[in-house]
Amino acid sequence: MIVVHHLNNSRSQRILWLLEELGVDYEIRRYERDPRTMLAPPELRAVHPLGKSPVITDGDVVVAESGAIIEYLVQREGGKLRPVEGTPERLRYTYWLHFAEGSAMPPLLLALIFNRLPSAPMPFFARPIARALAKGVRERMIDPQLRSQLAYMEGELASREWFAGDAFTAADVQMSFPLEAAAQRGGLTAAAHPHLSAFLGRIHARPAYRRAIERGGPYALLS
Repeated sequence: MIVVHHLNNSRSQRILWLLEELGVDYEIRRYERDPRTMLAPPELRAVHPLGKSPVITDGDVVVAESGAIIEYLVQREGGKLRPVEGTPERLRYTYWLHFAEGSAMPPLLLALIFNRLPSAPMPFFARPIARALAKGVRERMIDPQLRSQLAYMEGELASREWFAGDAFTAADVQMSFPLEAAAQRGGLTAAAHPHLSAFLGRIHARPAYRRAIERGGPYALLS
C-alpha cells in the first residue's frame, strides 16, 4: 500500500492527484505546518531525514521529491500517463517534468520570500530598508523572470492542449503546482495568459483532481 505523507498546502497535493489519476489505492498520513513559521513539523524527519513533503512509502521503499515520486509511481503502474519512448512527446514530457521544479519554482519561491520580508519581525528603523530591498529585488530580478517564464509557457500551450502534446500526462500533474502558485502570487492572469488559465481550468475540472482535493483537504493555492 502506498502511503502519502501529506503536508497541508504543499506539493504533496499533486501526488494525491496523480494517484487518483492512476487509480492506485493509497493511504494518507497528515502533517500540519507550524502556523508561525509555515515549516513542516519535525515528525516528518522520522520518514525522511530532510523532513519535507512530498514523501511516500511503499512497503520498505521511501521516495522523496515530487519528480522522483512521479517517475516511481508511473513506472510502478506500467508507464501509465507517460508518452511512448522515442517520441517527441516523450522528450517534452521529460523536459516539463524537470522544468517545473528546476526553472519554474525558484522565482516563485523568491517572490514569496521577498513579499514577506517587509512584515518579518525586525527593529522599526529597519523596515524602510527591508521594504526598499524587497521592492528592488522584485522589480529588477524576480518579476522579469516570472514574466519571461509565463510568456514562454503561454506560448508552449498555444499549439497544444497539454504540456507533452495532445494527451494528458504526469508532466501536467507536475506542472500544476508552479502554475497554481503563479496564479496566486506570480502574475498569471486570464487576460495576459489565456492558455495557461485554460490549462488550470481543465485540470481543476478533472474528476481525479476533485477527488484528490476532497481527500487531501483545504488547499490554499485554490483560494
